[in-house]
Amino acid sequence: MGGGGDEPAPEQDRSGRDPDRGQDAPARDTGRQGPDRRPREGRPDAWAPDGGAPGPGTPLAGQPDASDQDLSELRQIDALNRLDPARPGGAPPESGARRRDLQVFGAGHDLAGADSLTDVLKAVARLRAPDFDLDGLAVFAVTGRFLDSVGQHGFRRPDTRRTVRISLSTRYPAVDVVRSGQPVYLPTAAAYRERYPAAWPMTALVGRTAWAFLPLVTAGRITGVWLAAFRTPVGFTAQERALLMATARLLAQALERTRTGEAELALSRGLRRSMGAVDPALPGLTLATRYVPTGGGLVVGGDWYDCINLPTGRLGLVVGDVQGHDVHAAGLMAQLRTAVHAYAAEGHGPDAVLSRTSRFLTALDADRFATCLYVDADPATGVLQIARAGHPHPVLRMPDGTCVIKHIRGGLPLGLMPDADDYPVSVVELRPEEVMLLCTDGLIETGGFDMYTGWVRVRDALVPGPADDLEAMADRLIQAVGSPMSGTDDARLPPRNEDDIALLLLRRDSGPQPAAVPERRLVLAIEQDQAEGVAEARTELRSLLHDWARPDQVDTAVLLSSELLGNVLMHTDQPAALVATVTGKPGRRTLRVEVADSGDGLPHQRAPGEMASSGRGLVLLDILSDQWGVRPKPEGKTVWFAMQEAGDPGEEG
Repeated sequence: MGGGGDEPAPEQDRSGRDPDRGQDAPARDTGRQGPDRRPREGRPDAWAPDGGAPGPGTPLAGQPDASDQDLSELRQIDALNRLDPARPGGAPPESGARRRDLQVFGAGHDLAGADSLTDVLKAVARLRAPDFDLDGLAVFAVTGRFLDSVGQHGFRRPDTRRTVRISLSTRYPAVDVVRSGQPVYLPTAAAYRERYPAAWPMTALVGRTAWAFLPLVTAGRITGVWLAAFRTPVGFTAQERALLMATARLLAQALERTRTGEAELALSRGLRRSMGAVDPALPGLTLATRYVPTGGGLVVGGDWYDCINLPTGRLGLVVGDVQGHDVHAAGLMAQLRTAVHAYAAEGHGPDAVLSRTSRFLTALDADRFATCLYVDADPATGVLQIARAGHPHPVLRMPDGTCVIKHIRGGLPLGLMPDADDYPVSVVELRPEEVMLLCTDGLIETGGFDMYTGWVRVRDALVPGPADDLEAMADRLIQAVGSPMSGTDDARLPPRNEDDIALLLLRRDSGPQPAAVPERRLVLAIEQDQAEGVAEARTELRSLLHDWARPDQVDTAVLLSSELLGNVLMHTDQPAALVATVTGKPGRRTLRVEVADSGDGLPHQRAPGEMASSGRGLVLLDILSDQWGVRPKPEGKTVWFAMQEAGDPGEEG
């Protein structure tokens, strides 16, 4: 409540506290509960037409609100945070195609150490299953006017003194692939014999009954063909074809490695090793990191993380993603990682670090962009200063296992528009035993997941167990990407998205004798020029109360908090600070919301007329909250309210 909307009258403090003491006395309980306390008149703009809660971006009368882009992000985050944790939810169901798809991801880890095409083919051969009898692999390389066999697995050992060479003028499936750029699928022997009668006599001697010939594409051109042969007929469904195409892309990368020699391979492995060379965390903070390159480990890609001990005694944390997954992206990633590290070590703030890095990327003229999230962490207080450049939002895990996506205001990806590189800094307080996850989009979307189902997977991996073992938590996140999900046998699933995975877990540790920590806590600061923060506060509060027993009480808490924040921004020239805490056991919890500002005036309750445009703030507090009060401070004041969690309204007498 600002001084301009509700005039000072400290003697009317409903908490029953002596203003001179600076502490709360027992507050008066209004004794009002029940569904009839839900507002129905005077504020129709704050509610949905059906009487339900407004969306996270619904503006309140007289309050400035966020931009359309911010509102869209807030609505999406609110929907994600309110997904029912009880449902396994949205996770793609298990099927034969999905299991094989995940086998590709697992085989990718073996591909990371493969030094030859033969080793790569052995790893791919592990895709063989009873319903996918893949037991013959061969790779042909395009050399001039011929196709040369450069590797095989599962066929009779060839005479190494001879090279199998096929002219591009012959009628052969692999030749058709090179000419058309399209794969050739032959599900039965009859189909092969009918389509390629001249080649069939030699193929019949091998003893296979289904074949797939797929193009191997490198830098936009066909450099080879992969032959996959099967012992039993294969229908080549859409999912099976998608799986084979994904595998062909991995093989194309392997073929490129064998051709480009050891120089790029050494670069790739050197960059991967450097991902583990991060500074240790400072006392009071614990870190766990993971990096899984494209295809489960074949080559390094454009994702990275970093941990930097800053000269101020603070800790800098970085997660980024360069466009692309090739060696060029890896080299660019190494340059950006070095640049961010250098700018941070010079003592620049998060916004300046991202702005300078964006200009650095533009100066490289690499014709690529990158996303990045930079965190400046204070180990002593747990305060995080965060700047975001087009990167996925972080995830906060609270001590009771509740996980929410934290909306962080952000700017454009690095390198897109260096002259408009505005990266606002958000301040978040990490409480003891809270964990923040920073990750690239590969953790969310790898495996054919979208943003919603991928979030369910991340949330379900973060929730179990205590927060004292971050390494186990990081392992669960990686295993969640590479393990089958339970569900139905519906096979109508999209192909797996191939992307790197970089993740960083940050936990604030408890001291030797930690103070009593609320079960959940939300802290937000909203400046006068950041009125869109009111919409953010509504979304964050709904996330904090996602499992509250009564949705109408959540609506009431959001409404009252919006009123308190709006009055500070409208009637003072000071920033507003919101602190919300939830304590107690589910079903009998207490919510306490405090909004503080440094303005001089204290609010008092008025009786506005029907046509009045203001003055209803304390009236609403008095009617809708269980307790409320005003606490003067040496500089400013704090207005607070409390609500007790009630049961189902149908149970009330």
